[in-house]
Amino acid sequence: MELLELIPQFGNIAFTIAAFVVALLTIIFVHEFGHYIIGRWSGIKADVFSLGFGPVLWSRHDQHGTKWQLAAIPFGGYVKFRGDSNAASAKDEDAFEELTEAQLRETMHGAPLWARASTVAAGPIFNFILAIAVFIGLTIYSGDVKEPLTVGEFIPLPSGTYELQVGDQILEIAGNQISDLSAMRGLDDRLPVAKTLPYIVIRDGQEIEVEGPYTYPPMVNFLVPRGAAYQAGLEVGDVITAIDGSDIIAFSQLKHAVETSEGRDLALTVWRSGDIEEITLTPRRSDEPNEDGGFDKHWRIGVALDFMFEPERTFVGVWKATKYGASQVSGIITDTLSGLYHVITGSISTCYLTGPVGIAETSGAMASQGLDDFVYFIAFLSTAIGLMNLLPIPVLDGGHLIFHIYEATVGRPPNDKVFRVLMSIGLVFILAFMVFALGNDVACSL
Repeated sequence: MELLELIPQFGNIAFTIAAFVVALLTIIFVHEFGHYIIGRWSGIKADVFSLGFGPVLWSRHDQHGTKWQLAAIPFGGYVKFRGDSNAASAKDEDAFEELTEAQLRETMHGAPLWARASTVAAGPIFNFILAIAVFIGLTIYSGDVKEPLTVGEFIPLPSGTYELQVGDQILEIAGNQISDLSAMRGLDDRLPVAKTLPYIVIRDGQEIEVEGPYTYPPMVNFLVPRGAAYQAGLEVGDVITAIDGSDIIAFSQLKHAVETSEGRDLALTVWRSGDIEEITLTPRRSDEPNEDGGFDKHWRIGVALDFMFEPERTFVGVWKATKYGASQVSGIITDTLSGLYHVITGSISTCYLTGPVGIAETSGAMASQGLDDFVYFIAFLSTAIGLMNLLPIPVLDGGHLIFHIYEATVGRPPNDKVFRVLMSIGLVFILAFMVFALGNDVACSL
């Protein structure tokens, strides 16, 4: 392979790594800053705030005596509080022997239980706060769909012009009344498959019938990172015009072909900004939750449907956006816990678990689809990392909180030797899980 052929591939890898580092460092900074600021407010002093591990690239001391540093390995970070022997907050026995009572109060291990527990819990809580804030911002930025549903901007399609116009308020499509956005979204399986459909709209105050395009064309509106469509080279905006030589005009036809494929190769004819591309891809098995709390097998290629137009939008209030942000975080937590449970019980594939390679690929994929998608992914990942850190495993924040609950219950902290043994076991478990996740990334991408 010649050097010039390697340049696009190298550029994609560099872009993926850069997106991954930006996403990860943002989340790590917020997490560790939560520990730091709540610790400081509760009287616990921090000696080091490090973004990354390994050789220090840059550092400075602030007025509180904390050394802020940027290290060479960007896959983590830590706050080393006074009295800690390492980044995992293990107790420095030698240092403690020389501390006065006032100095002891400034350490993590000498502070009151409420201060220690608050400082530990703050990291994951700040991750959740970051996610909610991002969802709030995205909701306010994008706005809410105007009612009645109004055509805002048409998405480019490979065929024709229509009577439907920007600014038309849609009342009915092919005999189906449209009261709001949810009613529109429920139409994809009820519309007759035809190149054009009759629309009843309000235009200039008058109710009229006009001809418009099929509402749900087989168009790529969003690509699931690491999905079959993304890895086959489909792009946002592509319109699939044929499958295995048979013309299609509806997303439902694409969905049917994929779901009945049983994983065989599909040859797609794709319209891309006026050009025709031929792409072959293989649908992948997806285990998805059902109404009974279990999972069903489906075949997917990883594309999302949408209308053939962008609806007009209106301003969303902060309170409504906040409720939406909180519900998004709650939903991510619920889905993640459900997925982990079903992986452990063997109900679904371990490919549900994503390791560092998968996260890096997803970061690059989301960044390539636009800033809003990338920022959304940061919020999603921040929620997942916050949840992971609350797992009751020694070394993680959740493990420390279990120790604090034990101390509050029995009136004394765990024995130092027992504490160190449990921390070692937790560290081995985390390292083993990371190795498994890394191998899982490789195996599931084959």
